[in-house]
Amino acid sequence: MAASMCDVFSFCVGVAGPARVAVEVRFVSSAKGKGLFATQLIRKGETIFVERPLVAAQFLWNALYRYRACDHCLRALEKAEENAQRLTGNPGQVLPHPELCTVRQDLHQSCPHCQVTYCSAECRLAAAEQYHQILCPGPSQDDPAHPLNKLQEAWRSVHYPPETASIMLMARMVATVKQGQLELLRRLFTEALYEEALSQWFTPDGFRSLFALVGTNGQGIGTSSLSQWVHACDALELKPQDREQLDAFIDQLYKDIEAATGEFLNCEGSGLFVLQSCCNHSCVPNAETSFPENNFLLHVTALEDIKPGEEICISYLDCCQRERSRHSRHKILRENYLFVCSCPKCLAEADEPNMTSEEEEEEEEEEGEPEDAELGDEMTDV
Repeated sequence: MAASMCDVFSFCVGVAGPARVAVEVRFVSSAKGKGLFATQLIRKGETIFVERPLVAAQFLWNALYRYRACDHCLRALEKAEENAQRLTGNPGQVLPHPELCTVRQDLHQSCPHCQVTYCSAECRLAAAEQYHQILCPGPSQDDPAHPLNKLQEAWRSVHYPPETASIMLMARMVATVKQGQLELLRRLFTEALYEEALSQWFTPDGFRSLFALVGTNGQGIGTSSLSQWVHACDALELKPQDREQLDAFIDQLYKDIEAATGEFLNCEGSGLFVLQSCCNHSCVPNAETSFPENNFLLHVTALEDIKPGEEICISYLDCCQRERSRHSRHKILRENYLFVCSCPKCLAEADEPNMTSEEEEEEEEEEGEPEDAELGDEMTDV
């Protein structure tokens, strides 16, 4: 019974593999909504959970500029050396230790109708079962008059890089419902997690609302065959001189990439994750998200020991943004996530003036961005 229940839970909310899930979702407050809490001690560096998204999609500009990724799981499809050649603009770029590249191009498959590419037969079949039967444009894949292509072009015309969302994420959610997968998900969700106090979530209407609200909590996904190769190089046991040469080569490679491509290194997209979307933000997070498997499987890892009953918080800001003033952090969070942070760091800095450096002050005066008293404290409801 325990094994089958684990299987149901894994399929239902996307928790991947046999990893222990030492967390639970709790209601925090009307202002903050729900949060994710530890149910047992989690040690620093421990993987808290690995989660598969309900749905994911590559960003449209990212795909247009030939960042080749699996159309289902976003795994990078280029060999590491091909990736380096494209990013540097140097077709003669050669990487040492090519055997460390993990990309298996012999396993790649395409949709027989529209020719979109997948990293494996498993991804091709999973996409077909979940949403691709509805969304496959067939031989009209490159026809600008096809409705889906018109939709994507319209989206690109108003959403320029750096991208944060894709209209195809919503399209795949709709297609998932149209292909009849939602009712199956609801039944499995109910079997695994039903609780009387939360019964409204488990009705057909309630689950539709729950499914739709997940759309407000997209998580960015980044994959890179070159990054995987670099990590493998870092793990090599080399003589000091060889290590120094390899590190110098990699440093120069990234300088060449920055000169040719700028900051856009990865295959990028976004996904909808049930458990991750319950993680509230903190400017001093105790956990972080990553994609170490070079696909859409999200790992949440503890940055410090987390006690039973303690809330698991991630940061919606990068490390540089977290070092900025409270005023600057709040401005970023208001503009991108529509809430005002009340984490311990922000509360401790509450008496700081609502101004930062002269440059930021001038920028904010030009933008004329007022404080919005109507914004919620947090927005993590799913």
